Amino acid sequence: MSVFQPGEPCLLVDGKGRHYLVKLDPERQFQYHRGVVDHSAIIGRDDGTWVEASSGDRLLALRPRLADYILRMRRGAQVVYPKDIGPILVYADIGPGKTVLEAGTGSGALTMALVRAVGEKGRVVSVERREDHARQGRRNIERYFGEIPPQLELRIGDVEPVVAEIAPERLILDLPEPWHAVEPAAEHQPPGGIFCGYLPTVPQVQTLVDALRATRAYAEIEVKEFLFRDWNVSGRSVRPEHTMVGHTGFLVFARRTERREARPSDPGPDTPDETEDSVD
Repeated sequence: MSVFQPGEPCLLVDGKGRHYLVKLDPERQFQYHRGVVDHSAIIGRDDGTWVEASSGDRLLALRPRLADYILRMRRGAQVVYPKDIGPILVYADIGPGKTVLEAGTGSGALTMALVRAVGEKGRVVSVERREDHARQGRRNIERYFGEIPPQLELRIGDVEPVVAEIAPERLILDLPEPWHAVEPAAEHQPPGGIFCGYLPTVPQVQTLVDALRATRAYAEIEVKEFLFRDWNVSGRSVRPEHTMVGHTGFLVFARRTERREARPSDPGPDTPDETEDSVD
């Protein structure tokens, strides 16, 4: 249904391109520096409609994309930004019907993307250690979806024992020390499963990669960083914006394989496996 309903989020855009996220309530008003808009003037209208403020200025009412919502929702923990969520979904191969274990939930940004990606036939279990972060994450998820989706289970605690219980096809870790979950993952993640770690610093990346190699149960270990830049197009003036989103985190991906025995010729933890890309 395209028309706005009470209780759902709405993104209002003013003439200067400023964005405001509101939760629609027929008894409330949106107030900003250019006037007032009754929520009741939006409810029942189509997505993409224009509404008039008390000053006569018009605002565009849009149903927020997940990216819009993530960047403007209330936060407890730092969020995984949309520029990193996209690569996580693609390189960790998150798709319909998959079983995904995530830690930590944080403010719920990545959780919501995972839930949409696995669909109604998939399953997402998200674990958070801190109760305050878990509460904020739950509120954000409920506000966006209207309820906790049936394919999502939110838990409080440590992720390591849950790995053995769930045996996830996909394991996504946004933790300070994800290497503690590597051996449980090597033991219980099914062959072909994908491990993904999201980390802010180089020493953390090195420790995680060394831990993955040490298990001899993971291959195709990749470390990636994604940068994001908008462009301005105005007539003949086409140029990049003066600012860009640079480093937010490193992404480490690995494929679960049959555990192999060590050989004298195997590379050490500081030596990457040599691979060759085939060319037709």
